[in-house]
Amino acid sequence: MKLSTREWGSGDRIALLVHGIMSDSRTWRRVGPALAERGYRAVAVDLRGHGASGRCEHYPTEAYAADVLETTEDLGDVEVAIGHSLGGLAVLLAAEELKPDRAIYVDPAWRLSRPGDGFDPAIFVQLADKATAKSIAGLAPRWDAEDVAIEIETYAVWDRQTALDLSQNAGAVPEADTAGDGTGLPQSPVVPSLVLLADDSRLIRAQDAETLRERGFTVRTVPGAGHTVHRDDFEGFMTALEGWI
Repeated sequence: MKLSTREWGSGDRIALLVHGIMSDSRTWRRVGPALAERGYRAVAVDLRGHGASGRCEHYPTEAYAADVLETTEDLGDVEVAIGHSLGGLAVLLAAEELKPDRAIYVDPAWRLSRPGDGFDPAIFVQLADKATAKSIAGLAPRWDAEDVAIEIETYAVWDRQTALDLSQNAGAVPEADTAGDGTGLPQSPVVPSLVLLADDSRLIRAQDAETLRERGFTVRTVPGAGHTVHRDDFEGFMTALEGWI
């Protein structure tokens, strides 16, 4: 599926931005312009079931990566690919064919649940259905009013089936588990790769981070930032990308 895109900047230095579940390309409203100021043409996609992109009856995990590849095939070489959460999984699964010069995984959803965590992606549906500006601001107190308003608009056009399909496939994602050890963590980076984590990430725990370092990934944390790192602490996020963009 060809995905809807949003762009900032111009030229041949392509930065690909892939959002997480429930979100869309508008989540990068500050990151895109910042990359453009650094000389990039920043291209943010709306994943299937999100934003202005197409809808489907079901949403297999591997389709997100296939869509990213189809959408970027005419862009030319991608210098840096940045994926947040579900977008981090899509970039990981696409990386071998996409071959960006560098990949940045922001609190990636490489494991969709962990035994004992009580994590269920279907909870996202309940959250979105009941969301108000007040409830979003309560969950994300560091967001500014514009991000809160965008989140409300994003939920209105988000296909809840994307979360329900993730909940059906909860656990380690086989395609991502290149090590074959059930961790859901890749064996090694296909390209030079940064894993940028929320403080006390629920998706990549401390032991996972150490494992990733041992496997050749650079791992950094933005202190105090929640899961949507680039919205919780934009300045901290950009600082943490030093040497990668």
